[in-house]
Amino acid sequence: MAYDAGLAQLMRDDLDGRDGITERRMFGGMCFMLDGNMLCGVHQGGAMYRVGKQNEAAALAIPGAGPMQFTGRRMGGFVDIESDAMADDARRMQWLALAENFVSGLPAK
Repeated sequence: MAYDAGLAQLMRDDLDGRDGITERRMFGGMCFMLDGNMLCGVHQGGAMYRVGKQNEAAALAIPGAGPMQFTGRRMGGFVDIESDAMADDARRMQWLALAENFVSGLPAK
């Protein structure tokens, strides 16, 4: 397994009770989808949230977040979260709120 199962469980708990959430293994990690659109996920060494480009600056201002890079390229609208920062419930809820704000506006797949 290439991701931290404990971080995945934190996300499951955060998303518990929300409609439209499914899980999908992707890119060696676990992604959580909202109505078929990627919302957040865990990977080796941390997590990511899809906050959208309009929310990216706000998400990056929260300590523990950095730009998301995949195969050496920056992914606009996504933030990478350090594993240690995921232990902070308040910060996790801020990133999740930004991600839900963005992804809930996308058409369902």
